[in-house]
Amino acid sequence: MHSSDDILKRLAEAGRLDSLYIDGAWTRPSGQGRVPVFDPSTEQAVAEIALGDAEDVAAAVLAARRAFAGWSGTAPQARSALLGRLHALVLERAEDFAQMISLEMGSAIGAARGAQVPVAAEHLRVARDLAGSYAFVTQRGGTAIAREAIGVCGLITPWNWPLYQITAKVGPALAAGCTVVLKPSELSPFSALLFAEAVHDAGFPAGVFNLVGGEGPVVGAALSSHPEVDMVSITGSTRAGVLVAQAAAPTVKRVAQELGGKSPNLILPDADLARAVPAGVASGMRNVGQSCSAPTRMIVPRNRLAEVERLACEAVSAFVVGDPRSESTTHGPLANRAQFNRVQEMIGAGLEEGARLICGGPGRPAGLDRGFYARPTIFSDVRSDMRIAQEEIFGPVLAIIPYDTVDHAVEIANDTVYGLGAHVQGQDLVAARAVALRIRAGQVHINNPAWSPDAPFGGYKQSGNGREFGVEGLQEYLETKAILGYGAVEGA
Repeated sequence: MHSSDDILKRLAEAGRLDSLYIDGAWTRPSGQGRVPVFDPSTEQAVAEIALGDAEDVAAAVLAARRAFAGWSGTAPQARSALLGRLHALVLERAEDFAQMISLEMGSAIGAARGAQVPVAAEHLRVARDLAGSYAFVTQRGGTAIAREAIGVCGLITPWNWPLYQITAKVGPALAAGCTVVLKPSELSPFSALLFAEAVHDAGFPAGVFNLVGGEGPVVGAALSSHPEVDMVSITGSTRAGVLVAQAAAPTVKRVAQELGGKSPNLILPDADLARAVPAGVASGMRNVGQSCSAPTRMIVPRNRLAEVERLACEAVSAFVVGDPRSESTTHGPLANRAQFNRVQEMIGAGLEEGARLICGGPGRPAGLDRGFYARPTIFSDVRSDMRIAQEEIFGPVLAIIPYDTVDHAVEIANDTVYGLGAHVQGQDLVAARAVALRIRAGQVHINNPAWSPDAPFGGYKQSGNGREFGVEGLQEYLETKAILGYGAVEGA
């Protein structure tokens, strides 16, 4: 088994840290820009990576454009076979991916092995299966409905689930017959480099997949505005999504956005609190709260508030915050200094606005004097107009909001500019379903079901537009063509 130091040394010796992946080859960028990458558990730089620029984007887009006709014309079963090889390579190299994700963004190694990598691999499995089974041409009477690859796609991914977000975009785009230019976050680039190696080793044709690392205002802006890019898909903050849409507008390209969230967890009056509350705390603070769909607003019956508070603090007391490389750690550091500062600011805002702190608080956990560690924090008696109830914090901070009636609870759940995810807990499944239908969000979980890579994921309101995962994720990368006079369906 390789350590993160061993893998990083290999990447450096192979020149990966100094290169982009364009047209099937590792290529030095046109400029001299570089940026350090930090280990968030120590706050120390562990490497520098090369940054691409608009010239590199142009070269990658040209390679993707040249490859598009051949790749989109490849039989879907052949695309499926290559995606199957890529899926197998990611699983074969799972420990290397887990080690680098833990290093680059602080994920506890157990979470990297148990969640970050396997769920990322699932997106490739689903893409493999869909490429081989999706009906790209159907008939409606005498009209053929063809679903065709949209073209060259610019894919912009974040630092919080670095591999998972890459596969959620690259997998369906390649399955659809698109060619891609990926811009991963420069804050967590190592797993993206490993992924590019896996794509190369799987044998995809040159130009089908390209990687241009760099900063959003440079590489992201160049991708979004490039006239030869047919679609941009971004996962990131709402602010970043707006900038991408503005840059894309003059060329009228499709823009898919998976953006911010402030997801509610609505606990109905009949819920089994002993099950619902600990599960809700765990969901809200998974990945140290750095998940756009994390249910960070727990909306609870006012007459059961004391019991909820007790159970929530008990759940937090079981967390082990510490060295992400330790097998016993459940929660590592926040991924970067900016996020650490943001979490501290928002904990301060909760205190200033009069929310009642019931566990955690500002500063690092006891015994941790360096690293971007935050204390898992819970506020109660939160009002819906407080900043901690309205703004995405992206850290281990939970707001407990009491309600008086179910109608009041639904009103609270819908009272943000976001609509990405939501949770509903209750023993009466008919009542829980009725509430789920009233929540304005793209994905609702009833009683903490297992995650599904086939369930479409995306947002209402300022959480974005478009869907990822499953067949809907594939269809984001397809155009619809009606061919009239194609002929009648046989046997009609």
